[in-house]
Amino acid sequence: MELPPVVARMWGREPAPRRGPRPRLDLARIVAAGIELADAEGLAGVSMATVAARVGVAPMALYRYVGSKDELLTAMADAAAPDPPERDGLPWRDYLARWTRANRDFLLARPWLLELGWSAPPAGPRALLWLDRALAALDGAGLDAGERVRAATALSGYAVSDATLTYRMRGTESGAEEYGEMLGHLLDPAAYPALSAAVRQGAFRGARGWTDDGDFTFGLNLLLDGIEALIARRAR
Repeated sequence: MELPPVVARMWGREPAPRRGPRPRLDLARIVAAGIELADAEGLAGVSMATVAARVGVAPMALYRYVGSKDELLTAMADAAAPDPPERDGLPWRDYLARWTRANRDFLLARPWLLELGWSAPPAGPRALLWLDRALAALDGAGLDAGERVRAATALSGYAVSDATLTYRMRGTESGAEEYGEMLGHLLDPAAYPALSAAVRQGAFRGARGWTDDGDFTFGLNLLLDGIEALIARRAR
């Protein structure tokens, strides 16, 4: 099959030109410049012009390596990911807890990644390395290949959603408690009986609400408990 251009470039699968001078640039250098700009200024600071200026070429010269800004951002998102954590002999559950936490933490370290959205399955070499390590942890657990992929997808989706919420709640003084107070003023118990009861019972009280480590661990354990229950059902 014919690979999408940006995927071919990320994997080094583009045919090398047979004639002409050696290119002054490569995709890795362009992507590194984009990541430096995004780390310093956020996505607002990343454009074909600013990246070109950083590597010392005219903007049109970049199009030999990336077909558009969207392609550049796709390559940046993949290259910005660190290596997945090592297994170190951990059982599958302990490793996937480490894996999910590391996924969330690198997103929080580079919050511009959260602004990109995740509208397509991973296709870059680094993103697929993360997927590979999650699947390897579940190998031999009794799940079929599709179930292992869906379990990894659920955990990575949780990492993204928790990182997004944590980032958005940064800078608020009371977090979920303030949100609960707002709901108390807005909700009509006749129309929202269950949610109103939860607010009255203190569901949103706490120092930082959804953004502390206990909340992340609670949600993570729910997912891992579900995977464990699925494994137990398959064993029966």
